[in-house]
Amino acid sequence: MHQLPARYDHVGSFLRPQYLLEAREQKAKGQISPEQLRLVEDRAISEIVKFQEDVGLKSITDGEFRRTYFHVDFLEQLGGVQADIPVTVLNGDGSVALAPPVMRVIDKVRHAKDIQLADFQYLKSQVSAGNTPKVTIPSPTMLHFRGGRAGISKTAYPELEPSFYDDVAKAYGDELRSLAAAGCTYVQMDDTNLAYLCDEKMREAARQRGDDPNELPHRYAAFINKVVAQKPAGMTLAMHLCRGNFKSTHAAAGNYEPVAEALLKEMDLDAYFLEYDDTRSGDFKPLRYLPKGKTVVLGLVTTKFGEMEDKDELKRRIEQAAKYAPLEQLALSPQCGFSSTVHGNNIAVEAQRAKLRLVIEVAQEVWGNT
Repeated sequence: MHQLPARYDHVGSFLRPQYLLEAREQKAKGQISPEQLRLVEDRAISEIVKFQEDVGLKSITDGEFRRTYFHVDFLEQLGGVQADIPVTVLNGDGSVALAPPVMRVIDKVRHAKDIQLADFQYLKSQVSAGNTPKVTIPSPTMLHFRGGRAGISKTAYPELEPSFYDDVAKAYGDELRSLAAAGCTYVQMDDTNLAYLCDEKMREAARQRGDDPNELPHRYAAFINKVVAQKPAGMTLAMHLCRGNFKSTHAAAGNYEPVAEALLKEMDLDAYFLEYDDTRSGDFKPLRYLPKGKTVVLGLVTTKFGEMEDKDELKRRIEQAAKYAPLEQLALSPQCGFSSTVHGNNIAVEAQRAKLRLVIEVAQEVWGNT
């Protein structure tokens, strides 16, 4: 069985330093070249790696510092995929919301180039021996859920089964193989769709697109398993379920029950990062579906707000979860990254450090130094 690097982990994204945001702005205006921006990103990544190691984390990411969105920047580099640029929408109450970018499949999906390879190689060069560099990529279901059948070219794919799912899985397999060849042993796929299928509003939206929200989780499980079937030997493949994290907001709510069986039992993944930072995630009962040999990382510490969680309360919640899944198959993390998009959450850098330290301390007190 594959084990995670430690009983404590994190989802991957971190608040961008101001100088990196400014460099991205300069690049957007044509004031600096892509190469110059990359050097600034290198410096920021080198610093965030040191930050993670100083805090005591064992799995180390590049903070997603080269990305604007957790999913678009990766998916639009697949052959046959195009992103509709997101627009900012003003709500009636004066608040600002981002209409999420929609991914459209305009041709046969293929692995046109190695997407994360150079980024992984740089990350690996910065990570100390004994720690594990982790790559985060969007889940392949992101190519289907938001647009549904209408978002996928009928010319390229008159039928989705099996060719669309096979092509996407092959593209992901090619990407995982290129990473494994460079020494990558830990990849996390970020998925909002399964969490959205726990929300009645989102389930209704899926129905409007012509999909059955009861059938979709099982179809997605089969889809993910096509990717897992191509996973290189020795690689740990995890999935993070997210209910939306843009600027400390959430897009969906609801208990995991509608997707738990498909997610935990049917998907051949090694680990799951599940958000459990507040009541919108429901109770731990869905964990009863967790089979032997898999790990659930409980996202009990919020990244949305700086207020610190109570250590004893976190331990109580881990105990509650352990009534449904064995304690030795559980671990602890923050509920999401601190910056799923370049904009970041409304939380201070100091709180980011304090929350990670809290996760590590609680995990060590509950499970020992394993």
